[in-house]
This record gives sequence, C-alpha cells and structure tokens, in this order.
Amino acid sequence: MRQSTLFGKTKRENPRDEESQNAILLIRAGFIDKLGAGIYSFLPLGLLVLRKIENIVREEIKAIGGQEILMPALHPKENWEKTNRWAHFDALFKLKGYGEKDYALGATHEEIVSPLATKFVFSYKDLPFYLFQIQTKFRNEPRAKSGLLRCREFLMKDLYSFHTDNADLDNYYEKVIIAYKNIFKKCGLEKNTYLTLASGGSFSKYSHEFQTISQAGEDTIYICQKCHLAINKEIKEENPFCPQCQGKDFKETSAIEVGNIFKLGTKYSAPFDLKYKDEKGEEKTVIMGCYGLGPTRLIGAVAEIFHDDRGLIWPENIAPFKYHLLVLGENEKIQKEADKFYEKMIALGQKVLYDDRKISIGEKFADADLIGLPYRLVISEKTLQQKSLEIKKRHEQKTELIKLNRAINKLK
Repeated sequence: MRQSTLFGKTKRENPRDEESQNAILLIRAGFIDKLGAGIYSFLPLGLLVLRKIENIVREEIKAIGGQEILMPALHPKENWEKTNRWAHFDALFKLKGYGEKDYALGATHEEIVSPLATKFVFSYKDLPFYLFQIQTKFRNEPRAKSGLLRCREFLMKDLYSFHTDNADLDNYYEKVIIAYKNIFKKCGLEKNTYLTLASGGSFSKYSHEFQTISQAGEDTIYICQKCHLAINKEIKEENPFCPQCQGKDFKETSAIEVGNIFKLGTKYSAPFDLKYKDEKGEEKTVIMGCYGLGPTRLIGAVAEIFHDDRGLIWPENIAPFKYHLLVLGENEKIQKEADKFYEKMIALGQKVLYDDRKISIGEKFADADLIGLPYRLVISEKTLQQKSLEIKKRHEQKTELIKLNRAINKLK
C-alpha cells in the first residue's frame, strides 16, 4: 500500500473529546474515526487489524468444532419477553417498526440462537454442536468514555454450545478456555491476560472472565501469586483463599475484560422449549454454554498496553502491515530504488506500507512511530551509498544496515 493513496491521515494533536489513550492513539494514527460517543468508523488501517483478529478467532473456534453462522441484529420484542429481559436489560436499544411493532437491536443473541436451535434439534443424536458468529452488537451504555473499551456499537464473537448433559458441557468449557488462551497469545496479550473467576449466577458456582492487566481497565482483579489464577472484585470477599491452590497472597490490579464464558444450563433453552429425546425416548431440556469475546475491544486493549510516548507498537500477528518502508529525499535515483524494492516485496507477498509521500523526513519518522508497524525500513542517499537499506524494530532503538541485494531474502 502506497501511503500517498491511503485513506485516513495522521494527526499531530490529540482529539479534544477523547479521554482514553486507546482512542487518542488510534484516531491520531488514522486507524479509527469517531462519529459519536461510543461509535467509531474503522478506517483502512484499523480494519486490517480487525480482520486479522477476526481470522485468529475463527481459526481457534473452528478448531474446537465451532460452525460459523450469522444471526440478525434486529430482534422481535417477543423473543426478549420470553426470557424476561425486555423489561430488565437496561442497556437494550428499543425501537418501533412498521405497524408499531417493537424491536430491539441485538445486545446479545441468546434470544435468537435458542429458538433457531429448536428447528434442528430433535434427538440426542443431534447433540452436541457449537455455533458462533462475529456480529455487530448495540448497547445503550450510559458511560461511553473509554474508546473501544466501552462502545455503544461494537463487534462481538458469540459462541454457543448445546449439550445433552452437564458433563459434556464441562468438557467443552475446558476446550474453550484453551482456545481463548491461544487467541490472546496470538494477539500478543498472553503475558498480560489472566483467567479470572467471576460469579456463576444461578447455574454454577463460578463463571470465568479473561482480564488483561491495564491501568485503563474499569475492573479490579486479584491475582494469586502462587498459581496465577485471578478473582474479580465482586466475589473476592467470599474467597479469602485462592479456590484453586488455597494460596492467600494476592496482587490487586486494574484490568480490561476481553472475554467471558458461562455455563448457562437451561436458562435460555427452557423458555423456548429447546428439548431433545434421549436414548429411551424421554424428552429432556438441552444444556447450553455461551462464550463471548470482543474483537474491537481487543484492539483497544492492545493499544492501551502496547504504546510509548511516540505512538503505537503493534504485535506482529495483528499489525496492519509488517513493514513500513520510508523513502527519504526526493532524488530521482533514490525514488527509483525505493520503488523497485517495494515492487519486489509486494511480488513476494510481503505486507508493506510504503511512505512515498513528498513530506519532510521528520514527519515520516514521526508518522512511522505513531502508526507503530513492527519493522521500519529506510532507503536514503546515505544507505544507497553503501548499497543498503536500514532496518529497525519499532520497540528497539538500534538500527541495522542490510545489503539491498540480500534484503529481500533476509526479510522473508
């Protein structure tokens, strides 16, 4: 991608109406644009990051049997009344359609996936199965001041599992934990993210959250210093000792919730009469689990953690491009060499953002740091004198010269 043609520009000044570091950096670097409180457009750079995260999520969820579907974002009132959430889900956006019919914008999809399953589940032979989607969600948040960490419109990966019994649910639940850990590892958050005990509601003693340590986080967690299990603030008073190892030394810290998983039991299957016939022909209610993860929130979490005073520092797996190629100087020979090198990189399938703009050297370096791609490559009169280009990792200070005739193979 030639930066001269890239839609979206970097900004020197912080946006006045943003408080969160993630939104400030992502707006300044040209990844997102703010439409209103908690409502953002994803520009080309931001969408590249989002699609990479989505693909990581798809890969891991499909590896544990997930089948991708796409459910409507517009929900009839009747579905939400059956679960008694039409009147009690405070953040639900409600609207009226033709003929004064009431609808909600999807805040979550239990009310849709359960009746959907009733059309295909009849026997124990139809179970288990696992459905997931990556879908836009809408929540009427009273405080949308945390950038991508708390939006009114956002992207969510919903996974729902359907089982004949609790033992099968328990088994799949553990597989999801492993899959989520793999996702966070691939997104560069492995060292910062903790499996966290939370209240389990009516069905089980505990549910689990995945919490990423950050001072920008709105949650407080307590990390066991012996086994590294975390407990969220709402249940800490009930657990003076770690439920996993009985340790009593905890570290308190702020964190961002980036995922959660619940054993639902029959909470959402029973209202929709989601049943199956067992081996004896007896009708039983399907057991369910649900597993949420926010790709857009993950971007916000990454931006909060991986940055310095100059800009973003993207983990390689989710960076919009791997290399940021800068051509310094308007000398025709330098420009031709840079163009030729860029075309070779593209031909070999390398992901390169090529800063071919006619701006000052200082502006190019500042923008490269702000955008935060993993590697900066520089071709200039000085490097060409040595028939080389300069390479620098974004999070390191040292630079290295590589001979141009060897650079392509080395960068591969």
